[in-house]
Amino acid sequence: MTNVKHLFFDLDHTLWDFETNSELTFKQIFKEQSIAIDFSEFFKIYSPINMKYWRSYRDNEISKEELRYKRLRETFDDLGFEISDELINTISEDYIDYLPNYNNLLEGAIEVLEYLKSKYVLHIITNGFEEVQKQKLEKSDISHYFNVVVTSECVGVKKPNPKVFEHAMEKAMAGAEESVMIGDSFEADVLGAMHVGMKAIHLADKENDSNEFVAVKSLHELKQYL
Repeated sequence: MTNVKHLFFDLDHTLWDFETNSELTFKQIFKEQSIAIDFSEFFKIYSPINMKYWRSYRDNEISKEELRYKRLRETFDDLGFEISDELINTISEDYIDYLPNYNNLLEGAIEVLEYLKSKYVLHIITNGFEEVQKQKLEKSDISHYFNVVVTSECVGVKKPNPKVFEHAMEKAMAGAEESVMIGDSFEADVLGAMHVGMKAIHLADKENDSNEFVAVKSLHELKQYL
């Protein structure tokens, strides 16, 4: 990690604790809508379905609206829970509105950002929705750490499309050889960054046997390399 000047972070599952905040959001909505369902069962079914539809959205196979509706419809169907499309649409809209109100970050996020801010210029590249991601950064009080924030919606394509990384580096006035992408998705963050000549750090709870990129199991471990 020599000659590095710019660090580009993913947001969800990398700095912002998506799983915890998503669970709290659904709990609030289900209480408001008096949805009598075993929440632990719901979330166990919902999580992998959500990831599946996010991959489809990332690969431009479905629209944002289809993602928001289908992930809920499939979850309730798998649980055998009868629910109207109208209520699913209400839940979907409330979820997007409420989600940024929960501000849990992954362990070590603030400490590591404080450590890195004096050594590098920090940025965000995220596939999340434009209207939601900016609120997440502001309400979790970390927006001030980042110079450039790029969402896939503002570019018109999603990671790992090279255009996202190229657009972000152009806005940051950063060269690929002096830039590192840090994220939890191997395909979107690591492979996408390496494809345009950036270095990459994979935040994942598994061993790494490759010498093409760095892998860490926690944000604290970034201090060993940066």
